[in-house]
Amino acid sequence: MNDQLVIILTAAGGGAVVGVAGLLAGWSLRGRSLRWQLALVSVVSTLTVLVGVVAVAQLMLLSSHDLSVVMLVTLSAAVMSLAVAGILSHALVRWSRSVRDHVRRLGDEDVTDTEAPRVPTELRELAGELASARARLEEASARESRLEESRRELVSWVSHDLRTPLAGIRAMTEALEDGIAIDPPRYHRQIRGEVDRMVAMVDDLFELSRIHAGVLKLHPEVVLLGDLVSEAIAGADAVAREQRVHLGGEVQPGLHVAVDPAGIGRVLGNLIINGIRHTPTDGSVQVSARTIGDEVELTVADQCGGIESETMDRVFDIAFRGAEARTPADPAAPHAAGRAGLGLAIVRGIVEAHAGSVEVANVGGDDSVVGCRFVVRLPVTAATGPRPQQ
Repeated sequence: MNDQLVIILTAAGGGAVVGVAGLLAGWSLRGRSLRWQLALVSVVSTLTVLVGVVAVAQLMLLSSHDLSVVMLVTLSAAVMSLAVAGILSHALVRWSRSVRDHVRRLGDEDVTDTEAPRVPTELRELAGELASARARLEEASARESRLEESRRELVSWVSHDLRTPLAGIRAMTEALEDGIAIDPPRYHRQIRGEVDRMVAMVDDLFELSRIHAGVLKLHPEVVLLGDLVSEAIAGADAVAREQRVHLGGEVQPGLHVAVDPAGIGRVLGNLIINGIRHTPTDGSVQVSARTIGDEVELTVADQCGGIESETMDRVFDIAFRGAEARTPADPAAPHAAGRAGLGLAIVRGIVEAHAGSVEVANVGGDDSVVGCRFVVRLPVTAATGPRPQQ
């Protein structure tokens, strides 16, 4: 057999034995510090060379002097290898602890310096990913807290809004049964009105549950946007007249949209009724629609008196009915009855199902009446028709 092949096989055999032993030792030390793993790598590398040298030296029948020289050189290299491994393992442990301390500091409110530690690239990337993961978890926790608060508010408002009409219906039915109702037809009309109110509330809850469950089905078709706005205004006209609020609209001529007519109709209806409900007598609610760049923009502007900046972000939350900054509607009016604060939450759900967005801002001031402007934006793929000149 070729001498070189014998040397290769001998060294490989010895290295395989040492390697298997090193893997077993590494498995047993898997729960220990990284410095033990690095030290083990250095020891395995040195023993692999040492065993190979000794085995080959025996085959070559080296003298004791020559073998001792080879052993001394190998052991000297082993000492240096262990020393370097120790230094690197200490540095690696220190770097990993720096990453750990950096991630811990990210959660401290008093700490503003969150610069990534000076560590190797891989550990720096790991620190960045951990920081991002922690930020996402905090956002998710805050969002979950807001949702839980909204659920509690929803249960509270729905319980209140159902208890009041149910108590009225019960009193009126008892009066009818006992024959003490002075005007039975009026009682029947009031009972029917309260029932319609509760049916609308249940419909809102059902619609919102479908939105949150992700099962809201859209049936888009190309319609004239002006028709949707006209129908929404016509549907709210009686309420506006009762509230003595001027209701008007302006739509870009010939603008067609590919949307779910029922969904966008409900969006417009909810926004218009919301504006009427919070606009004082002799105020106005204006609806407009146009294309701007690559978007279709629907705007409903009222004169509600504005929304406090502290509650602006919660306007579209479930069960939020903050009216402190708005002019309250007449509580005796049927349309002013509580609806558990679901209308705007439904608006956002339907708009987002169309891949659009909705936002609100205060407008007016100084010489003009303060109000709110709700803006619904739909992507250009949902619209066809003439575009305004830019």
